[in-house]
Amino acid sequence: DKSNAILITHFFSGTSHAAGKYQPEDAVAGYWDAIIGPGKAIDTNKFYVISVDTLVNANVFDPNVITTGPATINPATGKPWGLSFPVVTIADFVEVQRQLLDSLGIQKLHAVIGASMGSFQAIEWAVRYPQRVERLIPVIGSAYLDAWAAVRLERWAYPIKQDPAWRDGNYYEHGQPRQGLTTAVAYITQDALYPTAFNQRYPAPASDAAPHQDIRAPFSAWQQLMTQAAERSQLQDANHILYLVRASQLYRAGMGDNWQQALQQVKAKTLFLPASGDQLLLPTMSQHSAAAMPQAAQVQYAEIPGDYGHLDGVFNIQAVSAKIAAFLN
Repeated sequence: DKSNAILITHFFSGTSHAAGKYQPEDAVAGYWDAIIGPGKAIDTNKFYVISVDTLVNANVFDPNVITTGPATINPATGKPWGLSFPVVTIADFVEVQRQLLDSLGIQKLHAVIGASMGSFQAIEWAVRYPQRVERLIPVIGSAYLDAWAAVRLERWAYPIKQDPAWRDGNYYEHGQPRQGLTTAVAYITQDALYPTAFNQRYPAPASDAAPHQDIRAPFSAWQQLMTQAAERSQLQDANHILYLVRASQLYRAGMGDNWQQALQQVKAKTLFLPASGDQLLLPTMSQHSAAAMPQAAQVQYAEIPGDYGHLDGVFNIQAVSAKIAAFLN
């Protein structure tokens, strides 16, 4: 009867690969494999789980990603859209997903669950289509982005725009603005990590000899971060990062002037799951969002523990798996 569908909406740099492996030899499973699968919190023996790539997905050059954006081909010209591609919003992401579900004949969702930018999409689903969403789980999320968070995200866009190789977005015949893109991904990586986890991963400044002698010498931690960012960005597109930044910056529930009023449309049972150490979308943002919900006293709230900060919503999601399972059942 198509009443058991659950929609998973992915985070900023994520894809639809939420669980399992495409091939047995794949290095890693999907990002929420700990909670999606037979007998897991999101039990695929009970639920029909749907996960889709957003518009302007950052990983546009990943062969498993299906998306449309500046790096994809404009059929009218036979060339990449570039900056002629329109600015898109979280609401646009939701409308594309709605059309997919309509084509599948799915009129009601047992739940919409998303992390970070995915939480924006999940909340927007519950605001726009309250009759279609029975349960809502925003993970490391918020119903709005404030000025502090919007400027924080602008730091991700800035190095791309400052790279001469960006060419005002018209670089497809010349190659990616690699320095700007790599730096952006490095900033994204650091902002998503709590200092405890970051310091465990990267060498301390005291271990470096060269910076004591030469102002030009970089710290090993920065070099390591940039090397990893360069590897991560190989399947990504700089313009797509800019479009995702803008979509996130513009987000507020309902996409109007008053996100608190828009939340009054929500009819779904709701469970907010922020991460205790999140330095990017602070737990207070989830708290403010939950407080603005109808029947706020009945909105469930629990924090994800751990040392990863924002990324605890991905890497430590199993810590709240029992709560998710109980909420869904």
